[in-house]
Amino acid sequence: LLDPKPGERVFDACAGAGGKSLHLAALMKNKGKIISLDVEERKLQELKIRNRRAGVDIVETRLIDSTKTIKRLSEACDALLLDVPCSGLGVWRRNPDARWKMTKENINELMNTQKHIITNYSDMVKPGGRMVYATCSLLPSENERPVEEFLKSHSEWDKKEELRLWPDRDGFDGFYMCLLHKKA
Repeated sequence: LLDPKPGERVFDACAGAGGKSLHLAALMKNKGKIISLDVEERKLQELKIRNRRAGVDIVETRLIDSTKTIKRLSEACDALLLDVPCSGLGVWRRNPDARWKMTKENINELMNTQKHIITNYSDMVKPGGRMVYATCSLLPSENERPVEEFLKSHSEWDKKEELRLWPDRDGFDGFYMCLLHKKA
């Protein structure tokens, strides 16, 4: 949905161990720049190992250790992937134990994190750029609702496309993705 192009500057802002970053690099034919950001250093270290193993040299990692990390990257990317932390409800089929660990308080905390991420991280996108907000949740409170709230307070953004995959209907894990465009 993000449709990264060779030569673009793409940010993977919730990169984890880098599976999405590696896929982006393949789509970009290892040309351009990917900045993979995460709040956990150990995950970024794993990403570096995976990059070397895959022969990918366009990925740079950055630890989000303060709000300054995001502010320094203001309007610096053509495309931004936000695969935000979520309840994981869409992957419970292959991770059934997760359902016993999730509480209403956990979901409320995750929703606050999601709102913080989309609101603050969106500033990294250049005018005319694009952003994908994604979760592996099935809950509207983690999917459509944060996007709609974001759009109400950020008139410089438009919703272009939404995609939802349902485990029972589509035969995959459950996912939500929304492509947003920042007006030039």
